[in-house]
Amino acid sequence: MCGIVGYIGSQDAYSILIEGLKKLEYRGYDSAGVALVNGSRLEVIKAKGELEQLENKVGAKFPNGSTGIGHTRWATHGAPSDVNAHPHCCCSGDFAVVHNGIIENYRFIREWMEEAGHKFQSETDTEVLAHLIKHFYNGDLLGSVQQALAQVEGSFALVAVARGKNDQMVCARKDSPLIIGLGKNENFVASDVPAILQYTRRIYILEDGEAARVTKDVVEVFSPEGKGVSKEVFHIDWDAVQAEKGGHPHFMIKEIMEQPHALRETMRGRLLEEGRKIDLSELNLTDEEIASTRRVFIVACGTSYHAGLVGKYAMERALRLPVEVDLASEFRYRDPLLDESSLVIVISQSGETADTLAALRLVRGKGVRVLAITNVVGSSVAREADKVLYTWAGPEIAVASTKAYITQLLALYLITLHMGRVRGAMDASALEEGGRAIFRLPEKVENVLGRERELKRFSAYLSRWENAFFIGRNMDFAVALEGALKLKEISYIHAEAYASGELKHGTLALIVEGIPVVALVTQKALQDKSLSNIKEVKARGGYVFCLAQEGMQGLEEELDEVFYLPATLDFLLPVISVVPLQLISYQAAVERGCPVDKPRNLAKSVTVE
Repeated sequence: MCGIVGYIGSQDAYSILIEGLKKLEYRGYDSAGVALVNGSRLEVIKAKGELEQLENKVGAKFPNGSTGIGHTRWATHGAPSDVNAHPHCCCSGDFAVVHNGIIENYRFIREWMEEAGHKFQSETDTEVLAHLIKHFYNGDLLGSVQQALAQVEGSFALVAVARGKNDQMVCARKDSPLIIGLGKNENFVASDVPAILQYTRRIYILEDGEAARVTKDVVEVFSPEGKGVSKEVFHIDWDAVQAEKGGHPHFMIKEIMEQPHALRETMRGRLLEEGRKIDLSELNLTDEEIASTRRVFIVACGTSYHAGLVGKYAMERALRLPVEVDLASEFRYRDPLLDESSLVIVISQSGETADTLAALRLVRGKGVRVLAITNVVGSSVAREADKVLYTWAGPEIAVASTKAYITQLLALYLITLHMGRVRGAMDASALEEGGRAIFRLPEKVENVLGRERELKRFSAYLSRWENAFFIGRNMDFAVALEGALKLKEISYIHAEAYASGELKHGTLALIVEGIPVVALVTQKALQDKSLSNIKEVKARGGYVFCLAQEGMQGLEEELDEVFYLPATLDFLLPVISVVPLQLISYQAAVERGCPVDKPRNLAKSVTVE
């Protein structure tokens, strides 16, 4: 998944595709490719690496054609390579497709197509689409695409072209964005506005389930039932920089807003039947390996470490297994007590974090199993771990991690439920209750995002201070650590997180009149004790902003501000409670005029010790 561009008109398609893909480079990618229709020929050129590698491969001899599609890929299925890059073709070379999203049932479709005689070249889920289109083709490209997509479970933003059909391209979407740019004697398709902004500002925004036949003069849009749809033309008035950020002022807020989508993508194919069933067969972690596990170690750095702390609480509570969480930079030097009954989970967004990678190699050297949670297919962590569970958060541009963190939490929850079922630690009703609650998390995150304005008063107050504190108990303490880190790294406000029960052991000495204190009170069983700690802060003049779960009413009478979170199972609240902490950190940093996406002295991926 990543960037899509399509063109049909009278100009040279190749140069337009390349320029469009360059405008999408900010999204991050690992390979790129184009497909050009030139009469009876369909020419496909692909290359691993940056667009420069593709351009070098093409050289001075541009492929001809005024109809074509292009793609920059962020790997999901199959490591980055020339073969796995998009576009993908059927074995006859008659059809080419580019695709963003995840095809959940691609294994089934691949086996079906192979039995029908189709030969596959790549490891990707996308390639099955090209073979399906070929399988159903009867002269009508739109019809064959619609029939193919009827077999598909998952998400897609897709554009298809066919040999000998240089007068049209077909596109469709479900859960992944796709737009159609309207020009004069030419039209465009793209996954995001920047790709086509220099050519047109008039677009159609495809809705879920819609498909379109695009020619140079006409765009026909159809509903999922095949009926024609009259679309309203949307005029883009963003400038080029705004366009890259989806109309948002910064990548960070764009990525915060993408979190419901990132959660749904990470669930896709794993959480089935609205949460009633969990399928983590991709791990290849046998029931015997799970049953024989006596201790779990979680190893990570920074934000991923905070995700691991939440995972510890969830796993110990559900599995009744001891779980240790270590900073990767410390784990290597404490001579950890590992044996064959240990399972080590390493977490890294990039899969290239130096300390985490070194810890993984230490564990592997001792012959202990390693399960990796990472966002990057083909990364070093993914290649070297025994088992891998990918988060499908998509590229994260801002240095401060948001959607990667929230999908890491989801991955840990899914692993917990999976192990709970195998070990018999969770009965059928508890598994179903947990799975169904997880399935509803994206809509609850959307609820919080829709109330962003409610946080601005406190954010403005917070921005005027040079110090702030975050407090919480149990899982709330783990989330408080992440909230404090977010505020520190992007607003430069000194922020510290403390376990609420530790306030009397020195921390109360730091409370002065008016100082902002963010208090998390989301765990119902700990509500009374947490409120007792908060009153100690209030008695010394602290200004308390509280995050509480719906149902904990009446807190406004005792505290300065309260933001109520949508109710769910207590152990899942960290996915929801972190979102307002991300938002107040972002808003405070903007108030202070900080460079939100690129804070000083920090890098996105720490690849040195």
